[in-house]
Amino acid sequence: MKLPGDTFERIYAGWLGKIVGIRMGSAIEGWTYERIKDVFGELWDYPVAYRNFAADDDSNGPLFFVRALERCRDIRQFSASDVAWSLLNYAPFEHGFFWWGGYGVSTEHTAYLNLRNGIPAPRSGSSLQNGSTMAEQIGGQIFIDPWGLVSPGNPVQAAYLAERAASVTHDGNGIYGGIFLACAISLSFVEKDIASIIDKALGYIPKDCEYARVVKAVIAFHDEHPDDWRQCYKFIYDNYGYDKYPGMCHIIPNAAVMILSLLYGNGDFSKTLCICNMCGWDTDCNVGNLGSIMGVYCGLDGIDYEKWRVPINDFLACSCAVPSMNATDIPSGAAYMASMAYRLAGETPPEPWKSLFERDVEISHFEFPGSTHAIRTSSSAVCHIRNTDEAARSGKRSLKLTASMSGSGDENFFYKQSYYGSCDFDNSRYDPFFSPLAYPGQTLHASLLPVPVDGFEAFARLYAKNGTTGEIFRGEKINSDGVWHDLSLTIPGGQAGYISEIGVILCGVSSGRNNVDLAAYLDDMYVDGAPDYMIGFSGVAMDIWTPLHQEVPQFGRLKGHTYLDGGFLSLSCADFGEMYTGHHSWRDYSISCVMRPLVGDIHLLLARVQGAMSSYAAGFYKNGSIAILKNDSGYMVVKDTPFPWETDNEYQVKIIVRGATVTLEVDGSPLLSWEDPNPITSGCAGIAVQHGSHCLYRDFEIKG
Repeated sequence: MKLPGDTFERIYAGWLGKIVGIRMGSAIEGWTYERIKDVFGELWDYPVAYRNFAADDDSNGPLFFVRALERCRDIRQFSASDVAWSLLNYAPFEHGFFWWGGYGVSTEHTAYLNLRNGIPAPRSGSSLQNGSTMAEQIGGQIFIDPWGLVSPGNPVQAAYLAERAASVTHDGNGIYGGIFLACAISLSFVEKDIASIIDKALGYIPKDCEYARVVKAVIAFHDEHPDDWRQCYKFIYDNYGYDKYPGMCHIIPNAAVMILSLLYGNGDFSKTLCICNMCGWDTDCNVGNLGSIMGVYCGLDGIDYEKWRVPINDFLACSCAVPSMNATDIPSGAAYMASMAYRLAGETPPEPWKSLFERDVEISHFEFPGSTHAIRTSSSAVCHIRNTDEAARSGKRSLKLTASMSGSGDENFFYKQSYYGSCDFDNSRYDPFFSPLAYPGQTLHASLLPVPVDGFEAFARLYAKNGTTGEIFRGEKINSDGVWHDLSLTIPGGQAGYISEIGVILCGVSSGRNNVDLAAYLDDMYVDGAPDYMIGFSGVAMDIWTPLHQEVPQFGRLKGHTYLDGGFLSLSCADFGEMYTGHHSWRDYSISCVMRPLVGDIHLLLARVQGAMSSYAAGFYKNGSIAILKNDSGYMVVKDTPFPWETDNEYQVKIIVRGATVTLEVDGSPLLSWEDPNPITSGCAGIAVQHGSHCLYRDFEIKG
């Protein structure tokens, strides 16, 4: 079947609905129905107003597991092992991403350690390996949304993908729940009735399984008592409550309240999600899954903009192993899933999406109605941002920026935040970490149409800000002439610190008027080019989120013990330790620093890191050698040579990646070079130690 014309918008609505639901339920996750009723009475809004909502497992899993499709050229060969690779690649080792409750306690933790220790998928999540209690917890359905979103109106495909994805960590009803929900999301693209969606989704799981039985029981109760959802909740509590099922968070009770909410919500987005939130139990998981179904079913028009979308502002924090992927926005995830939907359908995306995908940059394009791509404002004036179809440089939409009652000469800043730390969040939920989205040496691009102001000299310009020094780099001024300008600003290279903001300045100057209203349209904002900057640690402190969550600024940690020691970054391990920095889109560049091996025999720099399962490494290796290694689901030495390095000595080490060639330099001398016949083409930078080693690193320089 041909994908419908509103596929992109409906996928965005589904992914947006997922994030709305997660945010709604997160603050009361694990609360009972009684506690919610006692504290809130009726709860028809977000329980908490977050400054920025930190990471959540319910969005981490979908956003990164769906990338398994990149590894599969033939959808007919898609397997659980593809999803297992994504899990191992993107999940940090036993911190962040999801709940690390212990082997035999947390289903995902158990499956992850199974995979790490050579137990393949789908055995990694099977009842045979882990027992039925572990296999039938809720995780089989909470990460499943993208398989429905990439299968609009194609539940057969959704079921096929979801079964393989869920089997990495779950079995039995854990898999059936994933299949059911993925099919429900897929069917929401084409079905006009909630009851029909439920009924048809049931057709893809065994008729006699416990999951199907509880769904049918809730349907039957609703048919007899269609007006009182609280009475239905009591029925579920008495017959399918947590006390009836083993484990920490079984899938069946939570499935029951989701069906309740779908039926009593009567097709209304807000009512469906809020009823589910008031039922309690695993609220962020349940309401998030319903958000996907109802987002697709109702479309963007059915999601109250001011109530649900404005507090989020399209921003999404994650906590995968690659730090530059953790400050993202909802349109980016939706566009990625939509591109996969078209690929799986064997169709060419319509414009402007085809051209956007071909540009191979992370671009703020504003093509989804209402989207902001997490653009923010900072000014003494009253500033607003609004998605509009009034003007566009490409496609059909742009972002309208307004600064009302701006004082003469005042600069009004509209920006995308490039770097986040603990000060930007209210809590440390799922332990996120970040590296910047933009860097010195790179070029900021955007299209601007400044709106003319009668009798007032007004102008606009691009800017970038160094978050360490506070220095603002301003681009050329363009007058408010009412025409589109394609602008660029090269951020000066060779500097230390980090870029905290990239965006637009609106300003007006007048000798006769104190205040004025300024406006401009923004479209197609992105960053490209190679980095050129330094990272030093003298005077730098750890970013302390909580006593148990502390991060080295601009770095993310896969595994190992790390801290700042004077001007050095320290990394040690029992088996292996890795840290990553920079941006995942970098291609040709070098990373150099001073290394001081303290103990052990493997001390490395990393380049083109795509995650824990894919990168290049080079540095000091066993038996007085230096080596170049490739990590392709495991490290392998590809070239080495003797070199008499010693512990507690300092060396200037550089790894250079150009095209297919990897080069290692020590103290300015090129000592090893290797050409990869199947090269890794892009990725961030990093450091690594292995086999119980401990190394100190200082004075990083990263250049294109």
